[in-house]
Amino acid sequence: MARLSIAALAAVLTLTAPQAALAWGNTGHRLAGIAAMQALPGELPSFLRRSAAAEDVGELSREQDRTKGSGKVHDHNRDPAHFVDIDEAGKVLGGPAFAPMPATRADYETALRAHGLDSWKAGYLQFAIVDGVQHLTKDFGYWRVLLAAEKRAWGPKRAWLAADRRRREALILQSIGHLSHYVTDGAQPLHASVHYNGWGDYPNPKGYTTARIHGPFEGELVVSGVTLGGIKGRMSPFRSCNCPIEQRTVDYLLASAAQVEPLYELEKAGGIKPGDPRGIDFATRRLGVGASELRDLIVEAWRASANAEVGWKPVKVSDVEAGRVDPYDALRGAD
Repeated sequence: MARLSIAALAAVLTLTAPQAALAWGNTGHRLAGIAAMQALPGELPSFLRRSAAAEDVGELSREQDRTKGSGKVHDHNRDPAHFVDIDEAGKVLGGPAFAPMPATRADYETALRAHGLDSWKAGYLQFAIVDGVQHLTKDFGYWRVLLAAEKRAWGPKRAWLAADRRRREALILQSIGHLSHYVTDGAQPLHASVHYNGWGDYPNPKGYTTARIHGPFEGELVVSGVTLGGIKGRMSPFRSCNCPIEQRTVDYLLASAAQVEPLYELEKAGGIKPGDPRGIDFATRRLGVGASELRDLIVEAWRASANAEVGWKPVKVSDVEAGRVDPYDALRGAD
């Protein structure tokens, strides 16, 4: 009986404790990742345009949620990467302005501390997205160099380069899955708002709900009617920002934050109950936005990788692809 009582108490504590936000649940993340991959243009490497790659990214898109609960250090460091709390004034938790984005997380922390805040409270989704794009760009740079060098090498060198290229392809899928999660999080309006799970303790003249709507919106509603075909049908054509990734990310998250009040209006009208076509349409449109942004960022990272440097000592991708440099020592490591 004592053990049963302890278990019951643990269950109650679990249900009443604050929960880290999970965006879209398994279904939304999986479908958005697949949709983005299936929309990649022909300029991307062929290994990314195979059906298996889309399926892999769909599953890997869920990984940032699947690792939750690994431990206090892991969760405390990573959970705030899934959101950023922007208010109606465009400030983070009433503190510093969300835009422009500080150059580093250290700068962001300094700005938050001036208001008695930190990024563990306020979230740092914008940095998770930029970090993911920069990482993917470097991954692509390595792949391009490995492929170019492999074509010109022979014997043991060629075998090592081919094996490392295959390793890099697996890492690229993992990097895209990682990026997919955070980009899709950013398409969920409640992940870019102080009103992340009910309107909260803020002025509420329109009487929006204070109930926990986060899970029901992105979970039960999505499962009840959002489809891969629906998301693909709501994707926009490719758009190159021709701007720094930091600016693109800020604009993306602010556009998502602008959808917070329409979501609460929809809830007020009863539209986010499972199966309601109004809620399904809203969620489908937001997932289409996320899939479009992910596809665009993958393309942007690919194009930027042509000007990257990789290895040690660094070699330029353009020099290797033009045959001006043998990158083998820089790639394998000459120490």
